[in-house]
Amino acid sequence: MSVIRSASRKRDGAATGAAWHFHSLSTRLMLVTLGFCLVFALCTMALRTWSAWNSGVSEMSADLLLVEQAFQPLLGRAAQEQDRALLRAHVEALASAAPIGKATLTLALDGQPAESIEAVHDGWSPSAWAPVRHVVLRAPSSLDPNGAGESIGTLTLYGDERMLWRRMNDEVLGIGLTQLVQSLLLAGVMMLVCNRLVTGHVRRIARHLAALNPSNLHQPLTLDRVDCGDELTLLVGGVNQLQGNLSDYLQRQQRYENELADHRDHLAEMIQERTRELQAANVQLEALSRTDALTGLANRRHFDAVTQTEFLRAQRTGQPLCLLLCDIDFFKRYNDRYGHAAGDICLRIVANAMRDSLGRAGDLLARIGGEEFAILLPATAEPQARTLADRLCRTVETLRIEHEAAEGVSHVTLSIGVAQLDPTADAGFGLLFRHADQALYLAKGRGRNQVATYRKTAQA
Repeated sequence: MSVIRSASRKRDGAATGAAWHFHSLSTRLMLVTLGFCLVFALCTMALRTWSAWNSGVSEMSADLLLVEQAFQPLLGRAAQEQDRALLRAHVEALASAAPIGKATLTLALDGQPAESIEAVHDGWSPSAWAPVRHVVLRAPSSLDPNGAGESIGTLTLYGDERMLWRRMNDEVLGIGLTQLVQSLLLAGVMMLVCNRLVTGHVRRIARHLAALNPSNLHQPLTLDRVDCGDELTLLVGGVNQLQGNLSDYLQRQQRYENELADHRDHLAEMIQERTRELQAANVQLEALSRTDALTGLANRRHFDAVTQTEFLRAQRTGQPLCLLLCDIDFFKRYNDRYGHAAGDICLRIVANAMRDSLGRAGDLLARIGGEEFAILLPATAEPQARTLADRLCRTVETLRIEHEAAEGVSHVTLSIGVAQLDPTADAGFGLLFRHADQALYLAKGRGRNQVATYRKTAQA
């Protein structure tokens, strides 16, 4: 019950904090609708603006054609009569027409140099958008006054882009206002409908849920609306069903807590007993994980852990650190000659003899391979390590374990490589191990049953 009450208080606090960031569904729906309408209006405006521009260009082209058809006979007669004043008056009249920004007349009469007459509408500037008409001006025929005679010049009419923009601006303004009003009306209607049919009831449900606690779970949720069988009806039914289920759950939970309290002390005692057993098993398992099962010496895992510790200690304190790698000579032949059972006995005897030869508790003897042993000697310099290695070789040799398959001797012997940590090297313990391994191979190459020491410049 206490957990439910705490969760209820957290929920109430979270609901109170969330109220500062509350956004009505109707407002969000209105914003979404308004945004959609605005995007739709912009697309519509762009499309209709493009259409209005093309229509304006077409209309201006038609206007230029009408003006051209009206003035071409007048200009032809004036040009034929070579009345310069009348030609200029006609050109200026052309330029003053609404759709025309500039009119240019170029005369090319026989026997006379080309002459150009032009007139510009006030405020006109060249444009790449407005249409331009180029018309060949012909003199009226004497036989057919309405027919076309010879070419006497060229008439060029430039459309006025300002008229295109005025037409388009009027069109865009009308479209924009229409779309804006439609968007606002649609968003307002959507907000009103959503607020009346959804938002108010959702707030009522939220207040009911925020006020829930274990003491009022029996009070059902009701809405002041006609049951329409819609999603809100399903939501109300789900909330009431959830309250009933939660009330039943709390009752069961209370019963379970009472039963749990009765068994708690007994369970605590059982846990303590099992904990003691587990700790003892862990101690035993830890010992087994660090010990070689055959010889009882430390295994490779324990050796690797200790070497890292001793390596760091030697670097920190500056004390020497030596490593001995020991290998039973011709041990594979021993196994082949006497069998693996005898080989295991031989390993145990050699391991016990080596362990008895160590005099300090801090020295670590470990079996790191089949017939290979390693001895870590903290705070020991190379001369003392070499002395210990010689003693180990003699100790194993004096065991006189029969080995007829060996070369040069008829008993089990030991080869040992000795290396001391180089404090100037940064390669870690692995470098010391390689040096000892190189010394061991040197001892084997020299005939086995002896000790070899690693040197930087020479090996002895």
